[in-house]
Amino acid sequence: MMSGGLAVLCLLLLHTGVQGFGLLPGNSLNHLEITERAILNATVQVCRALAQAEGTDFTFPAQPFTVKGVAVACGAQQSSKSFHKAITFIILRNVRVDIRHALNASFHFDEEMFVQGRKIITEGIQAVKASNKQENFEAARQKLGEILHPLQDFYSHSNWVELGNKFPNTNLIRSDTSIGTIADESRATCRNCVGDDCRNNILEDIIQDKILTSGYFSIVPLFATKPKGKCSHGGAIDQTSTIDPEGGINKDTFSSSHGHLHTEAANMAIAASSELLEDIRGAAGDRPFLQMLGISKGSSKALCFVIDTTKSMSDDIETVRNVASSIINSQVGTENEPSVYILVPFNDPGFGPLIRTTDPQVFKDALNSLTATGGGDEEELSLSGLQLALTAAPTSSDIFVFTDAPAKDKDLKSTVIALIERTQTVVNFMITGSTVLNRRRRRDDKQQHSKIAATDVQLYRDLAQASGGQAIEVTKSELPAATSIITESSSSSLVTLLQAARSPGKADNFSFVVDETVTKLTVYITGRSFTFTLISPTGESQQSTDTTGSLISASQSVGNFQTLQLNTQVGQWEMRMVSTNPYTLKVIGQSPIDFLFDFVEASQGPFTGFDVLDTRPRAGVNGSLLVSLTGSDSATVTEVALVESSGSGEVKGVVEPQANGNFLVRVDRIPSVEFVVRMKGQDSSDTPGASTIVFQRQSPINFRASNLTITADSNSILVPGTPFSVPFSVMTMGIGGNVTIRATNNRLFDSTSPASLFLETGNSVNSTVTLSAPLNTPSGTDFTLTIEAEAPGGEDTNYVVLRFSVVNTVTDFTEPVCQLLSLQSNCSNNCSLSMWELSVRVTDGAEGTGVDRVSLRQGNGSLNTSLDAGNENITLVSYRASCCSADVELLVVDRVGNVGSCVYTPREGSTAAVSMSTKVSHSPLLCLSMVVLGLHVLNWASSDSISKL
Repeated sequence: MMSGGLAVLCLLLLHTGVQGFGLLPGNSLNHLEITERAILNATVQVCRALAQAEGTDFTFPAQPFTVKGVAVACGAQQSSKSFHKAITFIILRNVRVDIRHALNASFHFDEEMFVQGRKIITEGIQAVKASNKQENFEAARQKLGEILHPLQDFYSHSNWVELGNKFPNTNLIRSDTSIGTIADESRATCRNCVGDDCRNNILEDIIQDKILTSGYFSIVPLFATKPKGKCSHGGAIDQTSTIDPEGGINKDTFSSSHGHLHTEAANMAIAASSELLEDIRGAAGDRPFLQMLGISKGSSKALCFVIDTTKSMSDDIETVRNVASSIINSQVGTENEPSVYILVPFNDPGFGPLIRTTDPQVFKDALNSLTATGGGDEEELSLSGLQLALTAAPTSSDIFVFTDAPAKDKDLKSTVIALIERTQTVVNFMITGSTVLNRRRRRDDKQQHSKIAATDVQLYRDLAQASGGQAIEVTKSELPAATSIITESSSSSLVTLLQAARSPGKADNFSFVVDETVTKLTVYITGRSFTFTLISPTGESQQSTDTTGSLISASQSVGNFQTLQLNTQVGQWEMRMVSTNPYTLKVIGQSPIDFLFDFVEASQGPFTGFDVLDTRPRAGVNGSLLVSLTGSDSATVTEVALVESSGSGEVKGVVEPQANGNFLVRVDRIPSVEFVVRMKGQDSSDTPGASTIVFQRQSPINFRASNLTITADSNSILVPGTPFSVPFSVMTMGIGGNVTIRATNNRLFDSTSPASLFLETGNSVNSTVTLSAPLNTPSGTDFTLTIEAEAPGGEDTNYVVLRFSVVNTVTDFTEPVCQLLSLQSNCSNNCSLSMWELSVRVTDGAEGTGVDRVSLRQGNGSLNTSLDAGNENITLVSYRASCCSADVELLVVDRVGNVGSCVYTPREGSTAAVSMSTKVSHSPLLCLSMVVLGLHVLNWASSDSISKL
């Protein structure tokens, strides 16, 4: 139970809105800010607990919390960008619910759909927990965003607040309890509003009997209906609000029907979101929970290798082992330590299995176990291996493909490019079998012949260029020297200042801006027979033939790859390239300031807003991007342009600042050729006398637009062994005809789909992909489905990329329980001289799935666990601690993620043991987290959008 003083404090905070629940005058707030604040608060709480457990100091970030401030407080400033990206992804999935499921009452707890709404939440929680257990954090984030929306809507759309409740309804996040007493369909719940005042339109008996109800909603006048006497949602577009009883009960904004309760509803939504996050944290553990949110102890980058394992690759594999060992040995324990290690071997006729681990020794062992054998017809499944890596690596990763053979699966080229665009991942190819090197190969190694023809190498060049990576062609003896790029790419603070390609080659001038925050300025050039002139901001120049100039501190040339380490100068640089051969040019550096962006489209439904595209934008027409900055709380965007990748053309957008540091960019035309995104901004320091920093960044990824439009959506949870349908639609604004359809998934699940569809210009055609996961697929497995449409002639393609989770049906909804076996204490006044210990039996019940983990939530003693010799469903726990650490809280989790906690103390006069569920909404832990972390009331519905959120 909660102590009286703490209970009063919590009630006061929730009621008055003070001490962190304060509301800025005149502002009603939205899902975006509610979600962000809950995540930031949860993250601070976890980082504080980890610091306490590790005996390190923790300094709370300044309020209001920001992504950068929280990352710094967590000792993970290098994760600021990935943390920001994870939060943005979760928020956009939350907002998408209003666009994709606007009229589905279950997703909003409208029309008294309480059971259906809770089912969405609880099934989603199971999916999040299962995905986290398999370290499929992208899938976990996706589902988390989807279920936070209905959870938050419950407090605005139902009468929970009007019933006088001061804490969240904890039963919304568990399946084995009652949500509350729901109004019968025949029971009247509302009366007509008197004038514009709807404060008292809920009937007195509903309030007195604590009956749950919510408003009905419809936007179509002819079909607007509701049972007699029922409440309406309310608002200008709700057509049921004019049906007796008129009015509404929503609390979306201050101007809503029950807008006087907006503050309380928003407070409750934040608290409920925090409670859900706490439950997911308990199931995952603190470190995996932070990984789900993009925070790692070291770098946010992955170390990802895709390796050809045929016989001729033995030397290359040894090089990879050496490079990996060097990186691991030098970076473990530092801020550049990779967050995850990924290895995908391939050959012919197979590829995989994918190995993904956070343990560097496991990764080393996997590399050491690789054997180079076979080779067959010299073509290998390189793109299949790359596809698998692209779907497993974190977004914005760098992947390195090692091969000396052509691709056997060239048909996957468009699929791989689609995944590169969607994940914004850079792919680098280390090629040791090019015919360009044929003469040198014969001289260096007469026992081997060249395996890759020029046309086959071009495939790898195309993929590298699409991703902003390098296609490095070297001999096997040169490969170790070329791998320096891997070490340089492992920094999480890497930014791109310039990315360009010219094919066919031609003389051209390129400029890039270096600001005060950039260090380790590096230029990559791939190509042959080129010269360049480098010009600094001061006008000083250096030729490519001059190795003693003052602008270049170091230069290395190997194969077709040259790197230049520049002496950093602030200002605009120029690179004048001269070559008749194809070449690529890339300028990178390290800086905390970078940008994130997504292509978005305006909602076509009844509610305003923008939805992130899962596909290519439409060519030749206007479009929009959502841009945000990372690494600074004061920086702002001044310009965004879409720049042609192989030319000088560009389309500048109109930048419109949004809330929470976001910027909406509108362009009047999406280029019909490949393009990159260039952003310019400035950062004004608060330090007196400090100058304004002007910076420029660019996306490494090359994007394409399309005249084909493809859309798809489906429930994101698949049950093994059950047919799963994904409906999709294709339309063309170009030439009609037979459009080729390709549907592929990275798990090779059985699927059926049409081979082609006949389209007429301007008309859409609907179809379906049906697939099934094998019965033995582990719960928490995710898979990526890519549906592609290719126009007649193959000149235009588009795709949609969808991610799904495989979740086994869960029947265990009960958390494990603790039974105290013994508690012994000899605590005295001098606590440092005495100890106490306890013994506990943890069980998951006869119908449970079994205890998965017992850990310390609180306590500084030593914890030991073991399975009971006579029953594997029983875990025995022993704990021993100094009497100076007089409390312990055990976190107990079963195999499907049900979480419980058990609290013990040796203090005289105290109950020896108290078992409680962490899901209890009024637990001291939840309330204390609100008080300590300063949860702020945040927006429910943006002032410029329709209030149905």
